[in-house]
Amino acid sequence: MSRTWLWIGAAVVLIAVFLTARFLLRDRLPVRVARVEHEMLQNTVSNTGRVEPVTNYQFYSPLATTVKAVYAQEGDTVPAGKLILKLDDVAARAQVASAESAVKTAQAALDAATHNGTQAEQQASAAEIEQDRLARDQAQHDLDALTKLAATGAAAPGEVAAARSRLETAQASLNAAEESARHRYSPGEIARAQAALNDAEAALAAAQHIEAQTSIYAPITGTIYTLDAAPSEYAEAGKLLVEMADLHQERVRGYFDEPDLGRLATGQKVTIHWDAKPDREWHGHLSRLPVTVVTYTTRNVGEVLVDLDGTEDDLLPDTNVTVTVTIESEPNALSMPREALHEQSGKYFVYKVAGDELKRVDVTIGSPNLTQVPIHSGLAEGDTVATGTTNGQPLQEGVPIKEVR
Repeated sequence: MSRTWLWIGAAVVLIAVFLTARFLLRDRLPVRVARVEHEMLQNTVSNTGRVEPVTNYQFYSPLATTVKAVYAQEGDTVPAGKLILKLDDVAARAQVASAESAVKTAQAALDAATHNGTQAEQQASAAEIEQDRLARDQAQHDLDALTKLAATGAAAPGEVAAARSRLETAQASLNAAEESARHRYSPGEIARAQAALNDAEAALAAAQHIEAQTSIYAPITGTIYTLDAAPSEYAEAGKLLVEMADLHQERVRGYFDEPDLGRLATGQKVTIHWDAKPDREWHGHLSRLPVTVVTYTTRNVGEVLVDLDGTEDDLLPDTNVTVTVTIESEPNALSMPREALHEQSGKYFVYKVAGDELKRVDVTIGSPNLTQVPIHSGLAEGDTVATGTTNGQPLQEGVPIKEVR
């Protein structure tokens, strides 16, 4: 019996020695680690944008003509009121002259309608009334004379009746002439004459506007950043000739994908980067959110406006930039790399380095950004967590490790 227990004891010792040797001699898991620290934690979203002046002035050729003279160059900063460009205005002046003639004709027609005819018509009407009045007076005189003669039997009753008929005819003619002189034109004819004058005046205003556009003056003190014209060059109607703006007052129009729109709010801080000047950055804030989603290239986006903080005249208009909006900002957040976070059944945990092995620790977190995760509970500043292995093996609790930073 004692020999049996001896063999059992020896076997137990051998197994213990084997397991201890295996544990001590096996390879340790190479683990990348990171420290939990307090730092500035920002949650951002980035997308493309385009620089534009707050107020942009564009000038187009109002008609097909030639460029007569150019008095500035692209890139010039010019004072308000400076003549920039002059177009050939012969055709425009001809249109103005024709429109002015049409206005005068329409005005004369309206005057005639509202004053019962032209001066010649009024004179002719007065002459006709005078002639009809004389004829009536003569008919009245004849009737009076025949009436007296008929009383003495010197005139027949038929002659008196004929004289009375002539008087009635003369009176009717006079009444008609006087009525025509007072109401030569109907209300409808007067309204049509007024409408014709309104149309003629509108045509004149349009012609004068076109003529005025043949001379392009600077509306403000600003910079000419587009000038597509040269002396004697042909300019078709509607061609963009000049663009200018105050480049001290610019903004950025950002294009954000539809899923990100719900995270944006007015007042959020914005950082602008331009590839042409990688060592520079510009700052601003969201001033207007999108009111609809539109198609931009191949994307469905919402357009936001970014007001720049300060005047930065070295950010050129129409340049493509990167717009980064700070959604959230925690100036002293306890955080760790996002690679250290794990999730199981809706709960978050990390593998904390405890001595020379890993320990699973449950944590609660805030809103992570692309690289960092804010820690609300479960870890303390200075703790070390595993972010992964260098040999592709999974992280496990209780496994001996070798830290690789």
